[in-house]
Amino acid sequence: MDRGLAIDSRTIIDAGDCYVIAEIGHNHQGSLEKAKDLFRAAAECGVDAVKLQKRNNRTLFTRALFDKPYDHENSFGPTYGAHREALEFGREEYAELQQYARELGVTMFATAFDPASADFLAELNMPAYKIASGDLKNTPLLRHVARIGKPMILSTGAGSLEDVERAVEAITAINPQLAILQCTSAYPAEHAELNLRVIETYRRRFPENVIGLSDHENGIAMAVAAFVLGARIVEQHFTINHTWKGTDQVFSLEPIGMRKLVRDLRRVRLALGDGVKRVMPSEAAHITKMSKKLVAARELPVGHVLAEADIAIKSPGDGLPPCELEKVLGKIVSRMLVEDADIRLEDLR
Repeated sequence: MDRGLAIDSRTIIDAGDCYVIAEIGHNHQGSLEKAKDLFRAAAECGVDAVKLQKRNNRTLFTRALFDKPYDHENSFGPTYGAHREALEFGREEYAELQQYARELGVTMFATAFDPASADFLAELNMPAYKIASGDLKNTPLLRHVARIGKPMILSTGAGSLEDVERAVEAITAINPQLAILQCTSAYPAEHAELNLRVIETYRRRFPENVIGLSDHENGIAMAVAAFVLGARIVEQHFTINHTWKGTDQVFSLEPIGMRKLVRDLRRVRLALGDGVKRVMPSEAAHITKMSKKLVAARELPVGHVLAEADIAIKSPGDGLPPCELEKVLGKIVSRMLVEDADIRLEDLR
């Protein structure tokens, strides 16, 4: 069975291009205008989707965590709860950003961190839902989002294969529209801990699901490697400026990096080809100039019996190739050959 996942007007399949998600998260700093700037910059880079994060902070966090002092350079409030509230968009901002994304021609959706946030997004008719790695074991939330009936993308950072299997079973029992992303929940993630071959493991274990990578590295090369291993969704954090205030800014891609990532992912699909070894059209002229043919080493009279000393191997390769040498040795020349004349089977007997 062919794996595939349809999000908006795009169907993600093994034979197609990689689906690239620019994870905006809260890099907009709670500013609607900055969010629009990020959307526009991501669209100009050629991404398929832009993604936000939605939390119902009052019900998501314990009172102790909500009220915990949060005083450092990346804080947007005196407590963790106030910090989170300062970064949160409401219905009006989401509706405006949805319209703006449509104008830009990119898909917009969000991560739902709790049932109330999932319901909020459902009322806005989001085309897909992301589940963060932190909710890999949150089967009540997984089932709640699955019942909405839209495509889901599950990150699997800091989990075991057993955790992933449990989550996939909980979702697909209700909703088969699921993609599974390998992820290392470190910010940034060290290359030695990316474990990209898990993508191959997932492809074997979940043959009906699209597999991808939620990438937290500082760079773009590993996403290309992930595509070669079978990932068809890549999610990368995105910002306009690394120096902006916020914990995610430092490991997010700036536009120049995102543009190169999209370019390289498109190129690698073409470069992988179909696996059939053949001469490419662009090779013909070059290979003729560089390759060799069999020619007369000196003037050869009619009736001469060809020996190795009579034959030279020279460029260009527009005649009988050297691999045919055994076929001409011992044959009799039926037409006089001058030095460097092509040795042709029709001139021998």
